[in-house]
This record gives sequence, structure tokens and C-alpha cells, in this order.
Amino acid sequence: MYRKAEDFLAEWSASAAGTLSVMKAITDDKMHTAIVEGHNSLGWLAWHLVGTAGAFGQIAGLNTPAIERGAKVPERMGDIVEKYEAINAAYNSEAKNFTDEMMTEEINAFGGKMIRGKFLRMLVDHQTHHRGQMTVLLRQAGLPVPGVMGPTKEMQ
Repeated sequence: MYRKAEDFLAEWSASAAGTLSVMKAITDDKMHTAIVEGHNSLGWLAWHLVGTAGAFGQIAGLNTPAIERGAKVPERMGDIVEKYEAINAAYNSEAKNFTDEMMTEEINAFGGKMIRGKFLRMLVDHQTHHRGQMTVLLRQAGLPVPGVMGPTKEMQ
């Protein structure tokens, strides 16, 4: 749980940068790569992170752009990256208005009450989880895996 607004901002910035590097490594022709047919693809996972980042931001009280729930995955990774970059810019701008006191306030989330700092921690954890799935799929697709939390085999 975040208790200091600056801690959230620092961690969000690092997490979003890593997520962007993974998204940018996905080529249009590999967007449909999944571990097996019928499972989440690289493109779907990237679009899902766009959707949840926008929605979580709004729930947390930020003016973040969002996509309509169930919106079709774009055919080009560039469109997904562009939307994620816009959401990330909104986080970097809007979250500067958070105070430490706001991190411990209760907000309405998922049909109940949750402390904002805990909710934002869930956002970063959720993004990290799916980014990890995406790095496995990148390797499966024969694409280079960017070093998000340290060097990868491709960087040696």
C-alpha cells in the first residue's frame, strides 16, 4: 500500500516505462501470439493493460482517458502504445495532485470501499503480472525481450 503520493508516482513511472518497452517490442504480425490458441494474446494483454490503467485511474479519482469496456483490440500495436502513452501522461500529470492524506482515504472500488493507496498498489501489481506474461510471449514469438527489471538474454 502506498502511504506517500510521491512513492506511488515514482513506482508508477518506472512500471509504466517498463510496460511501454514491452509493448513497443510487440510487432503487428505477432500481436496474436498466445501460449496456446484461445488464450490471451500479446495484443489482448497490451490492450487489457490500457483498459485497466484508464479505469483504475478514474476510480482512484484521476482524469485519465479510458477505453470502453469490451472495446475491440486494435489491429496495430502503434495504436495501443499511443493510447497507453496518453493514459501514462495523464497519470504523471494528474497524480501530482495527490497528497499523502489522499493515499489513506477510502474510495469506492469494485463494489466496496478500499484505501486509495492499496487500490493503486493493486494497479501496479496487476500491470507487473501481465507484463511478465507478455515477456514470456515475446520470447515465444521470437521477439527480443527488453530488460525491464534487469538484463535479459538478448542483452548479453
